[in-house]
Amino acid sequence: MACTNVLLIYPDQHRFDCVGVNGHAFVQTPAMDRLAAEGMNFTQAYCPIPLCVPARNTLLHGQWPVQHHCICNEGSESPRPPDAGLPTFIEPLRQAGYFMGCVGKWHVNQFRGPLEYGFDEYVPEEAYSAWRKEQGLPCHPWSGNWFGELDPGIGPEHSRLAWGVDCTLAMLERMAEEQRPFFIRWDPSEPHLPNVVPEPYFSMYPPETIPPWPSYPDPLVGKPSIQAQQRLSWQVEDKAWADWATMVSSYLGTISLLDAQLGRLLDGLQQLGLAENTLVIYTSDHGDMCGGHGMVDKHNVMYDDVVRVPMIVRWPGHTQPGSVCQSFVSNALDLASTFCEVAGVPVPETFVGQSLAPLLEGAQDNGRQDILCTYHGNQFGLFSQRMVRDRRWKYVWNPTAEDELYDTLTDPGELHNLARDPAHRDELTRMRGRLVAWLESLRDPLLNNWTRVQLVQGRRI
Repeated sequence: MACTNVLLIYPDQHRFDCVGVNGHAFVQTPAMDRLAAEGMNFTQAYCPIPLCVPARNTLLHGQWPVQHHCICNEGSESPRPPDAGLPTFIEPLRQAGYFMGCVGKWHVNQFRGPLEYGFDEYVPEEAYSAWRKEQGLPCHPWSGNWFGELDPGIGPEHSRLAWGVDCTLAMLERMAEEQRPFFIRWDPSEPHLPNVVPEPYFSMYPPETIPPWPSYPDPLVGKPSIQAQQRLSWQVEDKAWADWATMVSSYLGTISLLDAQLGRLLDGLQQLGLAENTLVIYTSDHGDMCGGHGMVDKHNVMYDDVVRVPMIVRWPGHTQPGSVCQSFVSNALDLASTFCEVAGVPVPETFVGQSLAPLLEGAQDNGRQDILCTYHGNQFGLFSQRMVRDRRWKYVWNPTAEDELYDTLTDPGELHNLARDPAHRDELTRMRGRLVAWLESLRDPLLNNWTRVQLVQGRRI
């Protein structure tokens, strides 16, 4: 029996709610919708941490950030790489004969690239600028506008996204010729801000037609002051929705351009005769505020805008087409184990995620009643947060600021912090208990004799 190939599409900063099949009212994502119709849509997928470098290390090492110890991006107070010698899924797959290919953004370890980690071939995203120059095209523009702008010198076929798919398809063509099993990942930087978009995608979603997110506006009453500081640091505290809508416009336009390139990739798999034996995964490292709660980017928050991510998986012959999975999954954490199981190689003993293979093959549940997410701070300074979320309630422990409790059933925008409401004290206590159980299972150093009293005894300001 032929080994199952793996194709991972792992864009940067794609929100869960910005996919047609996930309920967005008008964003055009026919390829993502097609992938869901042919596979399984995970509607309760969350990132382990809403920050690029730690999340991408979790994907490689199959551990939570507090376990592999890479908790921040470079350029912050704590930019350490993961522990040396930690196993990844790369070596077991290579030993099983897999070709390991990587295209696009790396953002894992500034001291070691994909080839040093064991990939056979790497096409860095930085090569796009040289390619663009070779084609006689103007340089990739950016005027410093984080809210997005037009790329006037090219059409979609010359975009960085199209170039990335061209490179990925070239790898796939070689694998089809060599009849060799492969693991290939395409990691586009899009739709991470700033989104510089060619036509017709730049004008696809006129700002005046875009309604506010459910999480906008937010007066931030009863919430940690660091959230108001986030606005000040980005200098967006006075922005109105008309301003934010321009950012959302370029964000959605980029997603539709990304989707068009995903469609080319899916068509290429079919034309090369690889589709029936390839596990295809589309997910993201984390989401994007993009005006939600009047904020930009991510950092210092645990709102669904940034922690909930799309995850769509197609595995022909194993997964029921058009199926929906509502089990809680930690996308990067669980995928590391999944890659090994699908390839038929042992999962490293250091991995702590749950393989998604049973769910993909019809299991009704994975046993999780809730999900964890962590954060430690970044360029705005260190700031520890831990989140636990179940079907209805979300609790965010901010050890040095106000706690947060949201009823996501009645308040899906997470606008009303109920942590100090006596009417919800029982839910607060219950969710704190669930968080303690998670942190104990991870041996999270944030849970120590000095902080435990906050959660166990409720000794909070």
